[in-house]
Amino acid sequence: MPQPPRLGVVVITMGDRPRELDALLASVAAQDVPADRVVLVGNGSVLPALPVLPGEVTTVELDENLGCPGGRNVAIERLMAFGDVDVVIELDDDGLLVERDVFRRIRDLYAADPRLGIVGFRIADETGETQRRHIPRLRATDPMRGGPVTAFLGGGHAFSMTMLTRTGIWPAQFFFGHEETDLAWRAVDDGWQILYEPALLLQHPRTSPARHAVYYRNTARNRVWLARRRLPLPLIPVHLGVWTLLTLLRTRSLPGLRAWAGGFAEGVRTPCGERGPMRWRTVWRLTRLGRPPVI
Repeated sequence: MPQPPRLGVVVITMGDRPRELDALLASVAAQDVPADRVVLVGNGSVLPALPVLPGEVTTVELDENLGCPGGRNVAIERLMAFGDVDVVIELDDDGLLVERDVFRRIRDLYAADPRLGIVGFRIADETGETQRRHIPRLRATDPMRGGPVTAFLGGGHAFSMTMLTRTGIWPAQFFFGHEETDLAWRAVDDGWQILYEPALLLQHPRTSPARHAVYYRNTARNRVWLARRRLPLPLIPVHLGVWTLLTLLRTRSLPGLRAWAGGFAEGVRTPCGERGPMRWRTVWRLTRLGRPPVI
């Protein structure tokens, strides 16, 4: 009988949410299927005293904040070095696993589908409401409709480690913003499935991405980098043109627009990392799934 997938958990913290981190780790420890390994990274911060957790626990304290993707890469590389984890679950440090069967559901999903690359959680606030931006579909209003998608939520998700060894890990230079899309497009281009599973709930405080000081600038810079890295040449101006129009229509903050313009210029003039454009059949696959890579 095949061995069930072995689970690893990654949590990155900047040390500014000690109570939320304690609650999250308690919910990790309460899972009815325990993780085999847990990696906790202090992203430019000292880790607080930690509760007792099942499995092997590794702690890393970084001297500087590498951003969310950079910090997660440190943890993933540790898991890859151990070589005994098949699926990695990444959780925001201010999230909470409400149900005790989340890890078991993830284990069973990956056991049933060897081409399952990414599983995205449903994110809801303390009242049970899911913000529209947390539903990984266009024009979608029902957060309880799961199935194959083209994107996933950074706050709570799982990756196949086999997929990561093929596609590569997070784009650390993004620091914050659009790193999920870069990884998702690489996964789809390599033939992996992305699944949105609303039964996997991560409770998360209601927030706005604009709370981050670097939001407008990083969003624009990384959008340009994303297009330059992953899109066929004819689609780059289309993608950026659509997003420029949407930004002008949606943004009500003049300082925000100025920061966005500075970020856009930075994205054009600075190196974006290694270029690996998706194949046209991937463009068609993303389109059939409801989100062509120009929207």
